[in-house]
Amino acid sequence: MTNTATSSILEIHSAPSHSPFIKGVLFDLDGTLADTAPDLVAALNLSLKEFGYPQYSLERMRPFASHGSFALVNAVLPSLSCDKKTKIQQRLLHHYHSINGDNTKIFDGLDAVLSLLDHKNIPYGIVTNKAARFARPLLDALKLTQRMRTIISGDSTLKSKPHTAPMWLAAQQMGCAPHSILYIGDAERDLIAAENANMIGAVALWGYISQTDTPNDWPAQYYFEAGKSFEKWLNEQL
Repeated sequence: MTNTATSSILEIHSAPSHSPFIKGVLFDLDGTLADTAPDLVAALNLSLKEFGYPQYSLERMRPFASHGSFALVNAVLPSLSCDKKTKIQQRLLHHYHSINGDNTKIFDGLDAVLSLLDHKNIPYGIVTNKAARFARPLLDALKLTQRMRTIISGDSTLKSKPHTAPMWLAAQQMGCAPHSILYIGDAERDLIAAENANMIGAVALWGYISQTDTPNDWPAQYYFEAGKSFEKWLNEQL
């Protein structure tokens, strides 16, 4: 994605000189903390094969991976009825349950981010719309569960992002005031959720952002091109 307004870190808030203004960090999961697209697209292709449809490349489908299993099906078969899409989606989820975590990795530079937060004793966690039956095993496979202060899935509360309920539950579990939490994500709903919850919003430009997305229009205070730039900035703030 080429976007001159987001070619470097855009800072709207400035850190107070006497103390860190960030007391906690929350991550979206798919497309922000972890590159889950390889497993999601593999599950999609297994499902499409079962129903006799052609398969699609990882690179073509990557931009849709943050938007859930139904969005993946809808992206390749938009003219199908909702019932047929749902049947394909259910098989996708069946296959994903079997391969979840097989080819998923933390994005480059984010291991260092988590290590920095550990070193600085800054609590962090996940707020994702991914169901707990997929999110928790994935975080276990990535060996992150015990490091997280909070893990909020799409079914942890009655409403999911961009509603405030999962955001505020995460803040409560971390013991941080919402206004002191940085929430970073790669989809517009992530930034709307952060704004609604009175959190500091940041865009992970390394994530699953499509050519039609307009992150400049999202209600974010910061934009980061890569995990390394995010780590450098966090180190300066903390």
